[in-house]
Amino acid sequence: MKNHWMKAKWIGLITVLMVFLSGCGKNHLSALRPAGEVGQEQFNLMILSIIIMLLVVVVVTVLFTIAVAKNRRSKKGEDFEPKDVATNHTLEIIWTTIPIILLIILTVPTVYLVFKQADTSASVTDEGEVNPEENVINVRAYQYWWEFEYPTEQVVTSQEMVVPTDERVYFNLMGVDVKHSFWVPAAGGKLDTNIDGINSFYLVFDEESAQESDQLFYGKCAELCGPSHALMDFKVHALPAEEYDQWLADMKAVEEPAQASSEDAQAGQEIFADSCMACHATTPTGSGAMGPNLTNFADRELIAGYLEHNEENLEEWIRDPESLKPGNKMTGAYELNDEEIEAVSAYLMELSVEEGSGDVEALEEVRQSNTTESEGSEGEEESSANDEEEGN
Repeated sequence: MKNHWMKAKWIGLITVLMVFLSGCGKNHLSALRPAGEVGQEQFNLMILSIIIMLLVVVVVTVLFTIAVAKNRRSKKGEDFEPKDVATNHTLEIIWTTIPIILLIILTVPTVYLVFKQADTSASVTDEGEVNPEENVINVRAYQYWWEFEYPTEQVVTSQEMVVPTDERVYFNLMGVDVKHSFWVPAAGGKLDTNIDGINSFYLVFDEESAQESDQLFYGKCAELCGPSHALMDFKVHALPAEEYDQWLADMKAVEEPAQASSEDAQAGQEIFADSCMACHATTPTGSGAMGPNLTNFADRELIAGYLEHNEENLEEWIRDPESLKPGNKMTGAYELNDEEIEAVSAYLMELSVEEGSGDVEALEEVRQSNTTESEGSEGEEESSANDEEEGN
C-alpha cells in the first residue's frame, strides 16, 4: 500500500510540473524562444553554459560510478586501503587545469557579448545629442505603468510601445519613483531603470518572429517595485519599417485633442478636461506627466496594462483603481459619480489614431530636415572656427 501511495505522489508531482512547463515557450513571452539578435546571442550563451555544466556532471558521475563499482568491499575485502593520491602532482595539475579551461571557454564569449550589447554609442552624435538616424526610445518607469518617448519624432505614448522590425532599437531607461526593471523576455535580457541615472541598451525584433507572434510581444517589470509589481506589464508592437513610419506619422498628425462624436462622449470630454487633464495628456507631445498619455487609448490591447480592453473594465478601473492595481497613484485622484464615469469612459473609447491619417513622406522630410540642420550646425561651427583662425 505504501509503494502505491509513493507512486501516486510521484505521478501527481510530475503532472503538476508538466502543467507548469506547458506555459513555457510561447513566442511572445518566452526567453527560450528568442525573437531577435540580442535574445539569440543570450540564448546561445545559456546553451553553452548548460553544455559545460552537463559535461562536468556526466564526467563526475561516470568516474564516481566506476570508482564505486570497482572498489566494492565484496571485491576488495575488509582490509583493502585505497591508494593515497593526495600528493600526485599529475592528477592535481589535471583537475586544476580542466576547470580553468572550461571557465575560459565560458568567459570569452560572455565578456565579448557584455561589451557588444552595452555599446550604444551609435544612438548619440559626437555632440552628445540623440542621433536622428537611429531608432531611440526613452523609457520612463512609474508605479505601475510605462511611458515611451520617441525624442527625434516628438511623440510620447504609454503602456504599449511600437518598434520597427529588423532594426536596432536603442533604449534609454529611467525610473521616476523607485527602481524598476525593463524586460521583453523574447527580445533580450532585462535592465534596471534607476532614479539617479540612465541605463542604455539595444534590442532587435526579427520580422519573422514578429509575424509568428502576430506582431505583438509582452514586456514586464522584473524588479520588485511595490504591491502591484506583478501587474506592471506593457506590450510591444513590432511592425515592418513602413508600418512603423506610418504609425509615427499618424501620431505626429494629432496636434490637438480629438473631438468627441456622441453626446455621452462629449459630456465625458468636458468632465475629462476638468478632472483628468491635469494628469493625462491626449496629444502625443510632452513627457513626464503624472499619468499615462491617452492619445491612442482606444487602439490599445489592454486597460491598466493587464485588463481586457472594454468599456466595462474601464468604468471599473476609473471607479476603484485601488482594487484592481493596489498602490497606484491614481487612487483617490477622482471623485466621479457613475454617470460621469460612464461619460468619461465613452470619451476615452473614442481616442483613436486612425490608420493612414498621417503622411509618411512628410515624416521623412522632417527626419531629413533634422539631419540637415545638425549637419548645417556642424558646418557653421567649422566656418566660425576657420574665421577665428584667419582673424588670429
